Amino acid sequence: MKKIAVFPGSFDPITIGHQEIVKRGLHLFDEIVIGIGGNTSKTSYFPVEKRFSFIEKVFANEPRVSVTVYEGLTIDFCKRMNASFIIRGLRTSSDFEFERAIAQMNYSMEPSIETIFIISGAEFSPISSSIIREILKNKGDVSKFIPSGIDLS
Repeated sequence: MKKIAVFPGSFDPITIGHQEIVKRGLHLFDEIVIGIGGNTSKTSYFPVEKRFSFIEKVFANEPRVSVTVYEGLTIDFCKRMNASFIIRGLRTSSDFEFERAIAQMNYSMEPSIETIFIISGAEFSPISSSIIREILKNKGDVSKFIPSGIDLS
């Protein structure tokens, strides 16, 4: 049986930290589905179509990675994708507290789907999509924080 994992997020935009989590996840899973989910508490900076194309470009040469847009509960999306795992990247202890609560709720709803935490490399800890968006809003250069070949303009 294939080990399929979902890596959910808004990816607004995808960062080198996200890219690292996927690459490391490929050592654990046969397939990774990157799920661009709607977050009702966030207003998107980039339209979903743009985020989708960024991710497709980053992983164009990796056949075990696919990207899909979804709405609703991540746990339901996992079932549709036949995924038994959810990947979450952790940068900080506050990430852990937030993600732990979500993982526990997901487990309560569907115990057959396990959440796996991957701790980011130290060099990626300060990088977040939120900070990237702030730099972009203020006309700063974010090129060293996003995967090469991605044009955010």
